[in-house]
Amino acid sequence: MSGQREARPTSMPELLTPKLLNWASEIDDLTLEQAKRTSRLPIVEGHVALMPDAHYGRGSTVGSVIPTSGAIIPSAVGVDIGCGMIAVKTNLQTQHLPDSLDPLIKVFEDRIPAGVGKAHTWESEPPTARAFLERFPPPFSDKLLYQRARSQFGTLGSGNHFVEVCLDSDDAVWLMLHSGSRGVGNKLAQMHMNRAKKLMQQHLVSLEDPDLAYLVQGTPEFAAYIRDLNWAQSYAYWSRDQMMSAAFVSLEQMVPIAQEVQRINCHHNYTALEEHDGKELWITRKGAIKAGSGDLGIIPGSMGTASYIVRGLGNPASYHSCSHGAGRRYSRSKAKKLFTKQDLQEAMKGRVWQHRDAVGLIDEIPAAYKDIDAVMRDQTDLVEVVTTLRQVLNYKGVK
Repeated sequence: MSGQREARPTSMPELLTPKLLNWASEIDDLTLEQAKRTSRLPIVEGHVALMPDAHYGRGSTVGSVIPTSGAIIPSAVGVDIGCGMIAVKTNLQTQHLPDSLDPLIKVFEDRIPAGVGKAHTWESEPPTARAFLERFPPPFSDKLLYQRARSQFGTLGSGNHFVEVCLDSDDAVWLMLHSGSRGVGNKLAQMHMNRAKKLMQQHLVSLEDPDLAYLVQGTPEFAAYIRDLNWAQSYAYWSRDQMMSAAFVSLEQMVPIAQEVQRINCHHNYTALEEHDGKELWITRKGAIKAGSGDLGIIPGSMGTASYIVRGLGNPASYHSCSHGAGRRYSRSKAKKLFTKQDLQEAMKGRVWQHRDAVGLIDEIPAAYKDIDAVMRDQTDLVEVVTTLRQVLNYKGVK
């Protein structure tokens, strides 16, 4: 990664070019150059909005909102179509929790498979997997992909995906979960990204980055992408919902008086057709959530830091969007070189987590991410904080 720019005041976004508006006070030059490349695409209508958590990604910047007219960039949606957050507020208070939450990790492991390639067995898959596939028939005929979709529905994956038990500002107990469309979403995304690249080559379209290849509305390829995209977004949404129900049942098993009070479920890797400034545009949020006036959303920190339940302010300059999290400061490979198992153990003191998997989780250490509180200060014009969550238990999939 190239050097950091000098920090700017955090009260207002910064107009970097007529086509690029930036809310991030901490951002490196490599990320800025990538965002500028995206903003120069002829299909971009208006300006690209960089959220406070913006960092370098494949093709286009993670933490960006990209308005396009008559076309979509598959790599801007990314390989984890429909990735997002879900949170449930319960009726429980701190005093209702048992003295030790350690057993809950094991219950989560049994009910919510996590890790690379992990899936339910045919005997253990939730009935909702079959119900989803009956209600939303897959738009593909590949039998192996269908089997993967069925077995991985209601499973967590790895990386920064997690299940947490949190306490809010009033000591109410929350469950929070981060997940996406697993292997099936990745497979569909890769297929359409490669198809877009081939079309650009066939039509001799010159791009600054081949990963910025786009599909043009009105073509069969565009229609096929929208079909698969909408299905994968639904898959991710309802898979999150299934896992949250499994997590709640797990908590209820420990605390029988538990009841659900509120549920929030939102994407942060997706595209939707929206009207802005009187124009119909495809709004791609790559690592960003919708923050229309009154919209409730979830902005997680990293393991070991605060997270936030927010309400959108409907800022038109960000296309009614806000950040999706803290955003990475260091890549996974660099984090593994910079930090140790002991560093992670120190950062996670006082919380229940998978101590035995510390080596495999080093790249998720809080110091590998931006300061979530600084990220929140950068977007006071995009959202208002409803409540702050502090985690007491974190469960992750390990590679």
